[in-house]
Amino acid sequence: MSFDIIVCGGLAPDPLQSLEPAPGPALKNEMMLPAVFDPWAAHALYEAAHLAAQHPGNRLRVACLAPKAKLQQVMMIMAQKLPFELIPLDGASNGFSDAMPTAEALASAIQALPDLDRDRLLVFGGWESATRGAGVVMQIVGERLGITEQFLAVDELRIDNGALVIKERVEGGRHMVSRCAAPPAVLAWATGNLPEPPNHPQTGMANMRTMMPALQKAPPTATASGIAFREVALPKVQRETRIVKDLPAADIARELAAWVKE
Repeated sequence: MSFDIIVCGGLAPDPLQSLEPAPGPALKNEMMLPAVFDPWAAHALYEAAHLAAQHPGNRLRVACLAPKAKLQQVMMIMAQKLPFELIPLDGASNGFSDAMPTAEALASAIQALPDLDRDRLLVFGGWESATRGAGVVMQIVGERLGITEQFLAVDELRIDNGALVIKERVEGGRHMVSRCAAPPAVLAWATGNLPEPPNHPQTGMANMRTMMPALQKAPPTATASGIAFREVALPKVQRETRIVKDLPAADIARELAAWVKE
């Protein structure tokens, strides 16, 4: 059985950079900061590429909403890791973007694909995000596409006689194993099991032949939600230090609990 796999992902500022809020709201010097493909979505992409390589006839595409200039920089890196087709959307993508318009834009881009095969469709994405962290984007994308088979916090997927066997995280450090008879389905990945693929320059050159024209035609996408931010600021730092010798652990725990209650 072959699949039409679409991975939804965005960009995030390089986690090694320090981020500071600025009026707007926005992040200070955000456009100057190096960006990376969202780590949660990256797990979904690696798992999707592994699945696509296992079954002949599979198709792998990536739908990404981000500023075009940043998207081009990141895709030049991601293109060297594995083969895929890019569905770019040129729009704002930051910690202040709302999940609803972001998900609606991604779902609309997927619906508009002329060669979309819903009977083979698997929509992958990150369970969370390194920017918004709302944890609902993939669910909204699934609802907008009319896909009711949705699986969250996925750690493993295998194919058993054409059926999808999916392992999801649940409370208590356990996993729930579900069996989905056939696509379409939405899978929001937690970590997966696959490492980051090594760079392969030949793959990058082949990918860029289609990515560059797609980026040039990336449609401007508005993500306004009507939400107003009155003020943004860094968390206040509060430090109260006491040096006490030979204090029992139980007394330390009681003092910490009392401090938290206050």
